[in-house]
Amino acid sequence: MPGLTDIEKPRMRGPKRASKVRKLFNLSKEDDVRKYVNTYRRTFTTKNGKNVSKAPKIQRLGTPLTLQRKRARIAKAKVETVEYQKLLATRLKEQRERRSESLANKRSRLSSAKPSIAA
Repeated sequence: MPGLTDIEKPRMRGPKRASKVRKLFNLSKEDDVRKYVNTYRRTFTTKNGKNVSKAPKIQRLGTPLTLQRKRARIAKAKVETVEYQKLLATRLKEQRERRSESLANKRSRLSSAKPSIAA
């Protein structure tokens, strides 16, 4: 149909996820994705007369803050696993000690009961 199908219009909305934007525009990991996500960026003037643009929030964007939080999570998990392993070791040791005490009590009771049966 002339005027409808022969004219190519730009996409109203593009991808929001960082990896999909990189794929669409053939970007490397070092390139700034925020410059390319604005496929439907809107510009308007505020009450003060400033020109401001609004763009969609990029999902899965690896910012320095997110990487810092990830490092903190990993460090915390390592510390917690070490503490948990220590707690497990102490609990196992206590369990072994209780078992050996109960076995020793059983043996002492059995050994004290044997001479009366034999006599």
